[in-house]
Amino acid sequence: MIAVPTVPELSGGGCLDPSGESDFTKVPGLEHKYEQTAVLLVSSTCASLCRYCFRKRLFMDDHDESPLDMSMALDYIASRPEISNVLVTGGDPLMLSTRKLDSILTKLREIDHVKIIRIGTKVPAVHPHRILDDPGIAEVIAKHISSDKSIYVMTQFNHPREITPQSKAAVEILQNSGAVLSNQTPILRKVNANPYTLAELMNELSFIGVAPYYVFQCRPTVGNRHFSVPIEECFRIVEEAKGMCSGLAKRFNYVMSHRTGKIEVIAVDEEKIYMRYHQAAKASDAGRTMAFPCNPNALWLDDYQDADV
Repeated sequence: MIAVPTVPELSGGGCLDPSGESDFTKVPGLEHKYEQTAVLLVSSTCASLCRYCFRKRLFMDDHDESPLDMSMALDYIASRPEISNVLVTGGDPLMLSTRKLDSILTKLREIDHVKIIRIGTKVPAVHPHRILDDPGIAEVIAKHISSDKSIYVMTQFNHPREITPQSKAAVEILQNSGAVLSNQTPILRKVNANPYTLAELMNELSFIGVAPYYVFQCRPTVGNRHFSVPIEECFRIVEEAKGMCSGLAKRFNYVMSHRTGKIEVIAVDEEKIYMRYHQAAKASDAGRTMAFPCNPNALWLDDYQDADV
């Protein structure tokens, strides 16, 4: 379902850059949208070509967003002392050779103000043997962790059936390296868009020590409308799922990564939906709360009446 192409993908609509990443690209391979965080695109290869992917453009012939030479991106990070967090993503960083991954992490660790490195990956869910069969990955991660410089591995388990014995073993290897593991997933129609499946996923993640972090509104990228669930319906799914979760399993936020920032959906009543900027591209939007008349068909912030976007 997640990786196999289907006819509904041909229905049209959407765009190749639904979160406006190009607006925040400072040099090739480097995005800087939020003050403390830089996004480093190190690969255009994944262990799975997820049909809902919001970076489909990286897999097209004419893309140039994940350059082989990362020197300009690293120089940019080094010149910005406000950047304490770097998200290493792509593509999937764990699909790089272990030597290449080590080289990237080594260069980031040479920048003293980078305290946290995050590695975004779906490898533990869909290709755990990449970790199980190469002990060098855990050794590299462990090498770049110290008392005040952490590595977070941001997994993407979308459904509880992805939490297999092999993926559990891969997760344990990463945890034993000293990495902190957190999970994020979009809500996807016919995959996890019901409260029972979502609650099971979050509870199972908490059982294996992976902290539920974000649940995302599915982004309006090309060819994924059949995965999208209206925001107000998603909010009800999330709230019902949280009612079936332990305190540790319900720590996630339901957000959408809009071009103006990461927006948390915080409440829906009979007349209005309420949102708050969890992260904002503009300082003036930081913490801003918004209320809009309900629209049961809205799939994105732009669908709401009077949304100032």
